[in-house]
Amino acid sequence: MRAADQIVAITLGEMGKMIAPGVTTAQLNKRADEVIRDHGAVPNFLNYGGFPASICASINDVVVHGIPSDDQVLKDGDIISIDCGALKDGFHGDSCYTFPVGEISPEVMELCKTTKESLYKGIAQAVEGNRLGDIGNAVQSHCEAKGYGVVREMVGHGIGRAMHEEPEVPNYGRRGNGVKLKAGMCIAIEPMITLGRREIYFERDGWTTRTIDHKPAAHYEHSVAIMPSGKPADILSGFQYVEEALGDRFI
Repeated sequence: MRAADQIVAITLGEMGKMIAPGVTTAQLNKRADEVIRDHGAVPNFLNYGGFPASICASINDVVVHGIPSDDQVLKDGDIISIDCGALKDGFHGDSCYTFPVGEISPEVMELCKTTKESLYKGIAQAVEGNRLGDIGNAVQSHCEAKGYGVVREMVGHGIGRAMHEEPEVPNYGRRGNGVKLKAGMCIAIEPMITLGRREIYFERDGWTTRTIDHKPAAHYEHSVAIMPSGKPADILSGFQYVEEALGDRFI
């Protein structure tokens, strides 16, 4: 799984090199597909449940599952969440990063920073003996304290030989509730946080999911492994290549 997730990390880094005003999401999709295959893996998003692309490219008020196209041209001030997955040697990797396009507003920058912080606060609770509610509560309390919305309908998930496995990993909850975490479990933690209301709706394509008030949403994701008692979660994916690509623009 680490090998698959590191290919995803490399692919997200390549996205960071490309993302700029004037670039289309179809161009990003084409490059991501090439990078994944060049590293001996296959894009596990492509044709998953009929999804027609190798990445999800979600701009501004699109929370998740944006479909890349030639018609979607990035503009200065946009944010775009690139959700990406790879299958290698029978195991899946899955990670997401929300990128700034050019110069974004301080308000949206703070949304992105807070969402990313909440990801790591959730990961800090992903230890043997804790429960899923501890992860969700850490994400929820951090984001709601700043007035942001926490999407309820979309959640993280188990991951391994299938891309989506049990259990579901909500970004909200009560401490001490839910499935108990055990060493060896692998889960994808992925806060999806909105600048305004938390409610969402689906477009007619059956995939694209937008905020009901059309305010921006941010989305960050890592795949992690639960370690034996007393040890922190092992983050299988990573944003190191994104950081190299973005430099001082790394959120």
